[in-house]
Amino acid sequence: MNDAVDVASGMTNGVAPWFWPAMVLLALVAGYSVYRMAAVNGSRWVGMATAALFGAWVIVFWEILVRALDVPRVLLPAPSLVIGSMADHAPKLWGDFVQTVGKAVLIGWALGCALGFVVAVAIDRLPFLQRGLLPVASLTSAIPLVGVAPIAVMWFGFEWPSKAAVVVLMTFFPMLVSTLAGLKAAGKLELELMYSYAASYPRTLLALRLPAALPYIFGALKVNATLALIGAIVAEFFGSPTSGLGFRISTEAARMNMPLVWGAIVVAAATGSLAYALLVALERRAAFWHPSVRD
Repeated sequence: MNDAVDVASGMTNGVAPWFWPAMVLLALVAGYSVYRMAAVNGSRWVGMATAALFGAWVIVFWEILVRALDVPRVLLPAPSLVIGSMADHAPKLWGDFVQTVGKAVLIGWALGCALGFVVAVAIDRLPFLQRGLLPVASLTSAIPLVGVAPIAVMWFGFEWPSKAAVVVLMTFFPMLVSTLAGLKAAGKLELELMYSYAASYPRTLLALRLPAALPYIFGALKVNATLALIGAIVAEFFGSPTSGLGFRISTEAARMNMPLVWGAIVVAAATGSLAYALLVALERRAAFWHPSVRD
């Protein structure tokens, strides 16, 4: 009886019969537009424009499908609701950004990467340290984040230093391993040339080995930028002051305020993408001569 009513009303599963053919047609238009944009010959800006166009189409389909299928906002809010919530709570999200990114992420990322780099150079200079420090350093990468975050809160308190400590722990080992690999990337002929000139270790390090290691170091910096953001947000789940992206996500999720939860997620994702893009641009300037960086 209900099926007969649905057919009589011209509706199927809550949408008009023409809805899905129209969505298929729109998907074909979207795919063709992205294909044409990607086929344009140009600089890396074309790639960025292609990615932006693809993201815009994803948002369009997200908005249409969520509203047409009447998906509960608790499960998946429409992008318009997320944007509206971000606009309504902009000062609050800005305070969360400053607390998480401006303090815990930046400081922890800088300290963790610097410590990993210094230890890597020390191990390279004094090989006997490799047998003692590397196994200990590898333990830091095996420690579960959900286990160390509560301990950091107990040691350093609920403010940002405890989150920065977690970030340091997460970013130390990737930088250590990448720097060690990069220091071994210099060519054998170049090393022999420096040896023939009786170049000291610091001179060889600065003139040859560190430049050869730059792609590896920047690779670790880019990976650590994402790890630092994830680590700080997760650490805030286990105790934080009344601000922070992780605090906002956990608090608003408990209140079922999912548009604001997604707004905090958007802020975190945009921050990670921007940090990655800035590091890529810096790598292109610092290691422009390397084959992995040249266009």
